[in-house]
Amino acid sequence: MNVELADERILILADRFSMEHAEGRAWTKRIDAFGTLAKMTGFLKQPKDEEFEISYRERRLQPFWRVACSTVQAYERRREYAVNVAPEVQSVVLGGETRAVAGGRFQISGVEVCREESGKEVFFDGLTKAQNPALSDYLRHPAAEATAEMLAALTGEGTIVVPSEAKASTLVREVVASAIGRIEADRVTEETVRLEAIELYYRPVYAFRFKWQGKEAIVEFDALSGEARTGGSTFEQHLGKLLEPQFLLDVGAEAANLFIPGANLAKFAIVKGIELAKR
Repeated sequence: MNVELADERILILADRFSMEHAEGRAWTKRIDAFGTLAKMTGFLKQPKDEEFEISYRERRLQPFWRVACSTVQAYERRREYAVNVAPEVQSVVLGGETRAVAGGRFQISGVEVCREESGKEVFFDGLTKAQNPALSDYLRHPAAEATAEMLAALTGEGTIVVPSEAKASTLVREVVASAIGRIEADRVTEETVRLEAIELYYRPVYAFRFKWQGKEAIVEFDALSGEARTGGSTFEQHLGKLLEPQFLLDVGAEAANLFIPGANLAKFAIVKGIELAKR
């Protein structure tokens, strides 16, 4: 089997909306964020704006993966074919060889030359590691390839870069295993797996913590889709701390050897470590 690896990349999707816009949208969801209690209170007396406080706000880059794979399988196999003939036919001569007829048919053999090509594109949530086809919608928005310097600059400005819990090697293994189909072959003439994209995307998300009557609730704003939703979480614990997430895109021999014993593939590291802003 021949395996071809694409260059791994990290890309940052550009915000469509500002922090100010996101906060305004989040504010409209403040009552919903506190659930039934706030809505019941609203029936009796509408909560006043001054009763609500935004105690924390953040911009973070949240990870997801895109892995694209294509396969080519070319092979040969010998097959027997049954050919129907008229009832009166007793035998058939093909290429100087007489074929007996039984039950209104005779047998011939041949070699089938086959070729199968397939492609697969899978999106994974970087935190839950689950496949999520809906993440493909984010690719409609412009993205810029990231460097260690760019990510460091963003963290220095207060943006939280959330480390991916999913490893590239594990995801590639899953995609390749599902892309390679079972074949019936006497001889394989070509078997190629092309990993056309191994990309770690970061999408911008804003989060706001509201306080009301001694309680707290979170509203998140998707800086690409423009959707504001209640619930969610924040990553404020990362602010002011030093992180060494080791964003390794490790799709080397560890993953490939499951399919190609003894393969010696290069191991790539796009970003070896990122420091968040110091205290």
